[in-house]
Amino acid sequence: MSNSVGVVMVAAGRGTRMGTAESKQYLLLKGKPIIVHTLEVFQQHKLISEIVLVTGDQDMERCREWIDTYKLDKVTGVVCGGAERQHSVYNGLLQLNSTWVMVHDGVRPFVQPSEIEACYERARQVGASVLAVPVKDTIKQVDSDGKVLSTPDRRSLWAIQTPQTFRASELRLAYEAAERDGFLGTDDASLAERAGIAVSVVEGSYRNIKITTPEDLDFAEFIQRNRGEG
Repeated sequence: MSNSVGVVMVAAGRGTRMGTAESKQYLLLKGKPIIVHTLEVFQQHKLISEIVLVTGDQDMERCREWIDTYKLDKVTGVVCGGAERQHSVYNGLLQLNSTWVMVHDGVRPFVQPSEIEACYERARQVGASVLAVPVKDTIKQVDSDGKVLSTPDRRSLWAIQTPQTFRASELRLAYEAAERDGFLGTDDASLAERAGIAVSVVEGSYRNIKITTPEDLDFAEFIQRNRGEG
């Protein structure tokens, strides 16, 4: 289908900021692994036809078990991540058959169905889209000694989230160009921008947090309680 939408969900990181022996994406939120909460949002969305989960080699088996347990039948593959997030996403892209791809962090379980739809519609209009929120704080650019160099206009600054949405064939080419040139980007959109793809922001929610620290987990539990979910 020309408008089929797939998801590459990245859960290969072994972040140390959580301060736990367990990787953050497998910690429990309301009795379920965070990654399962995130997968369920896309599993239940009418736009999404397939999901490829990218995880660490040591976690592939339990992820397959959860996919079976929680009946996540849109997950068509569980693949092993690479040394960097960029390599992990590319591994996932190679397994995807959809025309459009959304790349999403496995530790962002609070993305809303309406935001997923808005990202897809914007990508269809302009080429690519990223979910983002306006920066609330004043940002300072500083040098290596901590000296302030400039204060960018806050109105032009957005904090970037996921999903990030692209035509899959174009994103694959952008990834291959980055690999050839030895370029390591901080997100998928930076590779797309480098390849000349127009990327537009879609305003999201400050609740679409990336759970990376113990404080984030506390806030996630607060959000979950207030949504009345169990």
